[in-house]
Amino acid sequence: MRPLKTALGPYGHTQILKDGRIKPAGFDLDFIEISPMNAGFRKMVRNLEYDICEVAITTYLVAKEFNKGFTALPIPLNHMFHFGDVQVGTDTGIETPNDLMGKRVGVRAYTVTTGVWVRGILENEYGVDSSSIRWVTDDEEHVTEYGPPANVEASGGPTLVELFQSGDIAAAFAGRAGLGRTGATATREFRPLFADAARLDSAWYARTRIYPIHGLLCVRDDVLAGNPGLPQALYDAFAQAKDLWLAELTRDGAKSADDTRWLDMQAIVGDPLPLGLEANRPTIETMIDYAFTQKLIAKRRTPEELFLSIS
Repeated sequence: MRPLKTALGPYGHTQILKDGRIKPAGFDLDFIEISPMNAGFRKMVRNLEYDICEVAITTYLVAKEFNKGFTALPIPLNHMFHFGDVQVGTDTGIETPNDLMGKRVGVRAYTVTTGVWVRGILENEYGVDSSSIRWVTDDEEHVTEYGPPANVEASGGPTLVELFQSGDIAAAFAGRAGLGRTGATATREFRPLFADAARLDSAWYARTRIYPIHGLLCVRDDVLAGNPGLPQALYDAFAQAKDLWLAELTRDGAKSADDTRWLDMQAIVGDPLPLGLEANRPTIETMIDYAFTQKLIAKRRTPEELFLSIS
């Protein structure tokens, strides 16, 4: 069989597969490096460019609505917590989550995974009505057929940084790096909405057992149909790569910022990369609920309807 064209993000556990230390039994993977990885999401959704590809969980849920021709395995590749991802202008008077209501808030795209997780947390933990917020986006949706709700507005060109500096938006879901500054006149200040984000991340996980998934391993449906042994071979290979990666991380400690991020998450969740449907069920069910409530998908589906069942 020909090598399977594969695109995965640059994580320690995926590097073990990329450098060939572990391989899926009976299959060869031809790794294609993509930077940034979300460009690979688009190529998979729009052109089925790869046989195997990491895809953001929200992109995947929307893609399934439009029968895009690939299916996720219960193999998450990346996780992130999100209490640190809301940045607000210091001049806006926003002090609490409910102060966001009625404001214009930036997010890269309405279906971007960080945005969906953060809106879900704001709605379910703090009672924020996200329909009262005007969401301003500076990028296109991965699934071009998707139409966002009426309270979503495309910027028409300006970036989130530019929109914030011009005063057009009061806040943004801009990641822990914040809204940044560009140019000599970029002077508007911002700060995290949640100053104690790390504590909130840990407490929220302890109470809910929700460990936000970002990237998922997805395989083209025609490749799955022609290779019934592939899902189990991939699962076993990723499980072995994970075990080797964790052993090396424990032995050698962090060698990069990404290593440090995973060790920080390990301190919260124990296993930083749980595999299989049951291990991820609370997280997957929550994301399905968030996606439905936020109008990314038209109906709630069960995890079994969306993921191949392997273990």
